[in-house]
Amino acid sequence: MSRSPQAPFELYDIDFQLTDEERAIRDTVRRYVDDRIRPDISQWFETGELPARELAKEMGDLGLLGMHLEGYGCAGMSATAYGLACLELEAGDSGIRSLVSVTGSLAMYAIHAFGSEEQKQEWLPRLAAGDALGCFGLTEPDFGSNPGGMLTNAKRDGDDWVLNGTKMWITNGNVADVAVVWAQSDDGIRGFVVPMDTPGVTANLIHHKMSLRASVTSELVLQDVRLPGDALLPGVQGLRGPLSCLSEARFGIVFGTLGAGRDCLETAISYAIDRDQFDRPIAAFQLTQKKLADMAVELGNGMLLALHLGRLKDAHRIRPEQVSIGKLNNARTALEIAREARSILGANGVTLEYPVIRHMNNLESVFTYEGTNEMHTLVVGDALTGIPAYR
Repeated sequence: MSRSPQAPFELYDIDFQLTDEERAIRDTVRRYVDDRIRPDISQWFETGELPARELAKEMGDLGLLGMHLEGYGCAGMSATAYGLACLELEAGDSGIRSLVSVTGSLAMYAIHAFGSEEQKQEWLPRLAAGDALGCFGLTEPDFGSNPGGMLTNAKRDGDDWVLNGTKMWITNGNVADVAVVWAQSDDGIRGFVVPMDTPGVTANLIHHKMSLRASVTSELVLQDVRLPGDALLPGVQGLRGPLSCLSEARFGIVFGTLGAGRDCLETAISYAIDRDQFDRPIAAFQLTQKKLADMAVELGNGMLLALHLGRLKDAHRIRPEQVSIGKLNNARTALEIAREARSILGANGVTLEYPVIRHMNNLESVFTYEGTNEMHTLVVGDALTGIPAYR
């Protein structure tokens, strides 16, 4: 006798692990994604265009930008609530979650953690409201996993700073109002708050992407960019600054990837129930059920890991290597789920009529950015052995 099917997270009774406030935040973001993102996302992905400013204002009104930060117009929510919001946003599309996490966990966090009071007052309320967008300039054409080798430099000229260099793969670059840019100086690596309308700053849109097409990705060129002395982020020196920002963004990815994975699995379940072959639903075949069960188990395990890391972060106990475990496991898990779900959909799985191929292509990028699978593997290996093996 058949029974009513359970949703993947119902198998694990995930709601039992959440507070009333966390469930309310999750449900609010899910409704927004269902109403605003899902109807148009396949078209945005196909055309490679995104109404980023319009969406940013809407998400600012919902309190999603910098929602885990305190003060300056930020919502001051828990890390776990922020993670759940990222999960629901990425269930819509990785590009939507990227828009939020780059503005909130990279640009806003850098200013909030390391900026002067004047920098915080000038930028954080506008960014939180969605009236401005931020980007984060760390990766360069020849320096990704090894940011310490960056060539972008900042030279003193009287009271000013002059920046020269190129940053690559910069989310929000062409729509941002402000960039947090990291550069080599005589005092080591330093961060700068760079308004995008500063003379000498050019953002070039990157075309021909087959992944994260519903996301603005840019090259930033800085040519003799003159900034006042107070553009420097005074609160940090060295790689600790940008790496701590990346850890914030990676935390959102720990949850976000599960949203993409859940959407793929739910699509596969629905399709398998509705699709008949050999006079019965393909969900009735043992091989199909094995695929679905394996995906559900891995997704649920990833969710339990994400919630555990969220509680650690809310208790101010989380360590960078623990975030690496989450990013390593959940990005890999979500990508494997997307690929397996695609196989259940057959030829239909490669069309944008279903979200699976879009998620799969996006997750190839998420698997790489904010630290590659290989780099996070080495972080965990370093933690286990005490021997760094990055070189």
